[in-house]
Amino acid sequence: MKLAHKIILAAALAVLPVCAHAQKYGGGVIDKTVAVIGNEVILISDIEGEVQRLRAQGMGTDQNIRCEILESMMESKLFLMQARIDSLTVNHDMVEGELTNRLDQFRTYLGGDTEVEQYFGKPLYLLREEWRKTLEEQSLTQQEQSQVAGNIQDITPYDIRQWLDSTAVEDLPVVPIKYQLSQICIYPDREAANLAVKEKLLSLRERIMGGEKFSTLARLYSEDPGSARKGGELGMASKSMFWPAFSDAAMALKPGVISQIVETPDGFHIIEVLEKRGDMFNARHILLKPVYTSEDRERGFARLDSLRTLIVEDKMSFELAARFFSEDPATRTNGGQMADPSTGSSYFEIDQLKPQDYEVIKDLKEGEISVPVASLDNEGRNGNLVYKIIRVDKIIPAHPASFETDYNQILDQVRYSRQIEAIDRFLEDKIRGTYIVVDPIYGKCQFKREIWSSKVSQ
Repeated sequence: MKLAHKIILAAALAVLPVCAHAQKYGGGVIDKTVAVIGNEVILISDIEGEVQRLRAQGMGTDQNIRCEILESMMESKLFLMQARIDSLTVNHDMVEGELTNRLDQFRTYLGGDTEVEQYFGKPLYLLREEWRKTLEEQSLTQQEQSQVAGNIQDITPYDIRQWLDSTAVEDLPVVPIKYQLSQICIYPDREAANLAVKEKLLSLRERIMGGEKFSTLARLYSEDPGSARKGGELGMASKSMFWPAFSDAAMALKPGVISQIVETPDGFHIIEVLEKRGDMFNARHILLKPVYTSEDRERGFARLDSLRTLIVEDKMSFELAARFFSEDPATRTNGGQMADPSTGSSYFEIDQLKPQDYEVIKDLKEGEISVPVASLDNEGRNGNLVYKIIRVDKIIPAHPASFETDYNQILDQVRYSRQIEAIDRFLEDKIRGTYIVVDPIYGKCQFKREIWSSKVSQ
């Protein structure tokens, strides 16, 4: 299991708190301890609580998933015990932020505070206390995991060479084809398109004010497919789940009042609040997005064609054209060179490129420039329309990783392998040196670490 996955899974599984050692839960079944790990215990209610959460998310559950949950919880307990020995301290900012986020997600998913209390069978204040305790333990566990994983020696070029020499070519990581690209972007006339969509929304608002049903017009005109079929209704949700401009406008409305036009990165909205509870609300909305005409496209493409001709005929460099004419602020200042917004890398694998971009560059050679293409920028959830030409600066073909060209990637691979080995050594040592007893009801579990099976009481 990958290190990152281990850390995330262990965090995700620690959702419900440890309860009293003898109490009823779920249909009157008596709770009991199913695992003892040193001075820590895992109850059957902890396992079933996680199963309940997975079912609420529509995931299938069976005895195998219970075994996986138990094993992850036992591993987490070993890290938690060591964290306390090491006197690690809780990251309270992380805990409070995650507590708010988790509660908002449950409130949104289940429909509100009352529904959350009914689902978990506990008042909200008690859930907060229990979840806070669980998240504090999770904070310590994650810190200990990171400390164990980070406690490896510095990796030298000699170590990389050794790893390469001892690894068969067919087992080396394959570096996929990568592209280095530059672009010149031109946006269509946003002002005219925005004005047109605002006029349409104002017309719809007037029709609603005149007596037509908001829900009917939402079904007919809203461009939010998820809510349009529900008459524009979004469902009870925390305000943190929406764009700030949308939430601010909705929270300022009285139920039944129709908002003025609200702009977000998704487009333009009119909103009607149906119900408010504290910082949650249920609202309807109609979303419209700017629409651009064929004339917009022709103007943009003609302008880009002219620039492309100047560049191809060596009358202007691509870099100079990008600095003077590109309308993309993220790339124009560095001569149009593109970078992945999430990593900062100037190299793109195929699945990191927008489909429209890849379609026009896939058959190009280094130094060649694409024809104009209608694509999307990186704004909002789905991006805004933009016209562009793209130059292929460099192509690195797919190949087995090598010391000369892929040192950093191999370094990451070796570091990852050593982190996994460190995690494995820690767990194996702790399992052997810790008093552990697992209830025989889990005796048939196929644990990923066979050593757990030896801890099942007979």
